[in-house]
Amino acid sequence: MLKQRVITALVLLGLLIPALLAPDTRWFALLTLAFIGAAGWEWMRLNGAASGVAVALGVVLAAACAGALAAGWTQQPPTPAWGLAAAAWVLGGMLTLRAGVAGWPRLPRGLRMALGLLLLWLGWLALAQARALGLNFILSVFCLVWMADIAAYFGGRRFGRRKLALTISPGKSWEGAISGLVGVLVLALLWLTLDGDRSSLYGRLMAAHGPALLVVGVLLLVGMSVVGDLFESLVKRAAGAKDSSTLLPGHGGVLDRIDALLPVFPIALALSAL
Repeated sequence: MLKQRVITALVLLGLLIPALLAPDTRWFALLTLAFIGAAGWEWMRLNGAASGVAVALGVVLAAACAGALAAGWTQQPPTPAWGLAAAAWVLGGMLTLRAGVAGWPRLPRGLRMALGLLLLWLGWLALAQARALGLNFILSVFCLVWMADIAAYFGGRRFGRRKLALTISPGKSWEGAISGLVGVLVLALLWLTLDGDRSSLYGRLMAAHGPALLVVGVLLLVGMSVVGDLFESLVKRAAGAKDSSTLLPGHGGVLDRIDALLPVFPIALALSAL
C-alpha cells in the first residue's frame, strides 16, 4: 500500500508541478479539467447513477469546464459573485452536516447529481482563476489546506479526545481541528514574513484589511476545509463506500483528494474580492 501511495503521488506531482509552473495558465486549467471530469464520474456513482450515465455526466462536466476556459472566464479577476458561492457553501454545508448521513439520500437523486456538477464546476473555475492570480496566490491556498490537514492529523493523534462528527468521520476530533487552525496561523505568519510582494492570499488580506480580517479569513477557510472533507465523507457513508473510487492507487479517488479544496478556493476568491 505504501509503495502504491508513493508511486501515485510521484506521478501526480510529475503532472501537477509542470502545469503549475507553465507560463501559460491554460495548461493547469486543462489538467485540472481532466481531474474534475473524473471527480464528476465518481460523484455520480456515489449517488446511484448507472455506469453509462456516470460517464456521460462526467464528460458533460468536463465539457462545461472547457466551455468556461474557451470563453476566457478562467482569466477573470475575482468578483463579488464569488461571495454567493461562499455563502452557499457555508449555509449548505452546515445544513447538510446537520441532517447527517441519513438525511442525504432523502434528497431527490437528480438534485444531488445537479448539486455535485455545480460544486465541482465552481471548484474548478476557482482553481483556474486562482492560478491566473499568480503562482504565489494559488500555492498559498493549497498550502493552507495541506497544513490544516497535516496539523489536524498529528494534533488529533496527540490530543484528540472529543469527537467532531462521530457518525460521519469518527477519526476527527475538535482538538485536531484546533491544531489545524493553529498550524495555518503559523503558516500565514511565516508566509507574510517571507512574502516580499504580498501577492499571496495572506498578503492580499493583510494589505487590504489588516490582521483582524486575515485571522477571520483563515478561521473561515480552515473551518470550511473541514466541512468539505466531512461533506464528502457523509456522501460516501450514505453510499456505503470507503473511497470515492480506485482511480488513484493507494489514495482512493479524485474526490478523496480534492474534497477540502472545493469550498476553500471559491471562498478564498470571495475574500480576495472584498
